[in-house]
Amino acid sequence: MTNILALDEITMADLPHVGGKNASLGEMISRLSGAGLRVPGGFATTATAYRSFLSHDGLAGRIEALLAPLDVSDVEDLARVGRTIRSWIEDQPLPPDLESDIRRAFDDMTAAHPDLADATWAVRSSATAEDLPNASFAGQQETYLHIAGVDNVLAAVRKVFASLYNDRAIAYRVHQGFAHGDVALSAAVQRMVRSDVGASGVMFTIDTETGFDGAILITSAYGLGETVVQGQVNPDEFAVFKAAVREGRPGILRRSVGEKAIAMRFAAGHEVGASTMITTVPPAQRRVLSISDDEVMELARSALIVEDHYGRPMDIEWAKDGVDGLLYVLQARPETVASRLQGHSHTRYALQEHGRVLVQGRAIGQRIGGGTVRVVRSPSEMAKVRTGDVLVADITDPDWEPVMKRAAAIVTNRGGRTCHAAIIARELGIPAVVGTGTATRDLADGDDVTVVCSQGESGLVYEGLLPFVTEEIAIERMPELPVQLMLNVGTPDQAFGFAALPHHGVGLARLEFIVGNQIGIHPRALLEFDSLPEQLRAEIDVRIAAYPSPREFFVRRVAEGVATIAAAFAPDPVIVRTSDFKSNEYAHLLGGDRYEPQEENPMLGWRGAARYLTPQFGECFAMECEALRYVRDEMGLTNLKIMVPFVRTVAEGAAVNAELAAHGLERGRNGLEVMMMCEIPSNALLADQFLDHFDGFSIGSNDMTQLVLGIDRDSELVADEFDERDPAVLRVLGMAIDACNRRGKYVGICGQGPSDHPDLADWLVDRGIQSISLSPDTIVGTWLRLAERAGVQAGPQTITAPAPVVG
Repeated sequence: MTNILALDEITMADLPHVGGKNASLGEMISRLSGAGLRVPGGFATTATAYRSFLSHDGLAGRIEALLAPLDVSDVEDLARVGRTIRSWIEDQPLPPDLESDIRRAFDDMTAAHPDLADATWAVRSSATAEDLPNASFAGQQETYLHIAGVDNVLAAVRKVFASLYNDRAIAYRVHQGFAHGDVALSAAVQRMVRSDVGASGVMFTIDTETGFDGAILITSAYGLGETVVQGQVNPDEFAVFKAAVREGRPGILRRSVGEKAIAMRFAAGHEVGASTMITTVPPAQRRVLSISDDEVMELARSALIVEDHYGRPMDIEWAKDGVDGLLYVLQARPETVASRLQGHSHTRYALQEHGRVLVQGRAIGQRIGGGTVRVVRSPSEMAKVRTGDVLVADITDPDWEPVMKRAAAIVTNRGGRTCHAAIIARELGIPAVVGTGTATRDLADGDDVTVVCSQGESGLVYEGLLPFVTEEIAIERMPELPVQLMLNVGTPDQAFGFAALPHHGVGLARLEFIVGNQIGIHPRALLEFDSLPEQLRAEIDVRIAAYPSPREFFVRRVAEGVATIAAAFAPDPVIVRTSDFKSNEYAHLLGGDRYEPQEENPMLGWRGAARYLTPQFGECFAMECEALRYVRDEMGLTNLKIMVPFVRTVAEGAAVNAELAAHGLERGRNGLEVMMMCEIPSNALLADQFLDHFDGFSIGSNDMTQLVLGIDRDSELVADEFDERDPAVLRVLGMAIDACNRRGKYVGICGQGPSDHPDLADWLVDRGIQSISLSPDTIVGTWLRLAERAGVQAGPQTITAPAPVVG
């Protein structure tokens, strides 16, 4: 085998010779360029060249002898051995034939492409045991960026060779069962993309936390991508719906603005150690997204090209050239953690008590862990971390892997979901909270904490060791039921995870939760932004800076939240209830006190359908409708159904339907179904008349019970009398169910009652309810109990009852 191969001559068949990373680079250049994928070219040294290098002066034997007695759990000895071996490699000259071949390849490449005369180069590593389908460990070896001149390239190649014996790489091979001598290294010399004046990041073609494979996760920050990969910045994040990309539709499900406080840029030097520098990003740039929607969609299309070619979920590094404005793929490797999750296996972690939140950030791994805080400010302090401790650091890099294996959880100041700390935590199966900003300041060494990553995208660190439960569910086939069981989904950031549970769709997604969690600003304050007091306008301006206008902020954020839930559960139905905040709840939103009345009993006041029809709120409702129409008609998520809450009279119901139609949501067009919450006694008493205007009912048992029994469900004084199973309540529910079944229309229930009372669920099934929507923590148990009651046997299954665990 030759010492050098051009990247455009390499395919995956050359993996033994150039390692997984470089084989993938060549594969993409040679096989996917015609599909529109841009991958910078270059050349790579081979494993033969590396082994020839080690064979000189007995270097391989000296390395083997030094490694033989090493215990990699002794981090201080590991550091000593690694440092010694790296110095041996860096001090040894390249064999004359290899140096000559590298010089020739470099000269031939620049001669064939005169436009590369002023180009600089990335010198990347690729180990022959790295980035295989079941053995990937991001960032094991080094990469050197913005290297110019063949002499500097030769020096960087030697440094890359030495990085095969980084502490993290040595430990990884031991843990993975690879013999050190069996692993070789290939160095790629690849043209640099000018992302130093553009942007860069990482893409995963699977959701890395839940294993949901219907979306592409993209991270992005200004400058070179090393800051994203190493966790030095909190990047922007995007999620894109694959089906929409394939259909040529808008597909962005989520836009999240990261802090992006720093950027890695080109420095004046071109040699290792002097070629890049860290700069501070101006505050105005931090507040906006680093790439446009069009660029997000182009990246998503590139990700699908790569995934389709390899036939498996992929981890892809990308860059935007700030000079030519084009997007490039720099690397691609198999994703090895989330893709191994079993589709019908689910472990649920649930906190039993809550305490004071000390810090919060981005949740990594849907787990909970607890232990004693160990604040580590430099690698020299790693030895103080003991088994079961919570490792707290500014950032971690893969050199920390030996000590990270000991930790019960990891908390960092900086980093996003695609940084090294996050990837390693997933691979090790421990929870991590990254990008907290203040962990090393707010968490004290020696204190006990509980790290919670089981509640969606936000990871929380609580004071003290709090009890939690785990429930292990491994069900190969759920039994058939006489009723459909759907989920109540509170917030979009939990949708991908909840979609892994058995379900028939979403029976209730509350739009007001999206408004409260993802917007936090009163809609009228956004509509009247220009006339707001200066201080309030400035506060809102910071929140909406990434969007074209205040109105667009509201519409897009609502659309993102709704689309995330609809995409997670597609093609199963997702019923979204239009906003049902009461006046006191709207008043808590930023700017809300300017627009909301002081009502004696908001539960029975200005809410639901009545609010939509008033001049004060009509344009706010129009924004909701615009978002819902966009999700259905533009993104193609026609599994979305709409539900109108708290409709007091038939005339009110007809008027709301007319408003929906006026805003592009005409019942029946493009398959749109409009449901009504059946939660007021009048809805059941005049069920047939209401059903003339709606496609079915979803029973809200909480409000219905309150109004049938005359109980304020917010009052502790009469709370004991509140019971959905009261005969009067059951009679009203029966009237609604009977009317819908008689008319051939949908009827379900989305209130809390069936989740709390199994006997109520039994009564509803017997009475003819078509669907029951449950909280996620009760759906598996309810499913199996109803199947057993109906005499239906489940497939092979394992249900472990929750057992309390103290963090």
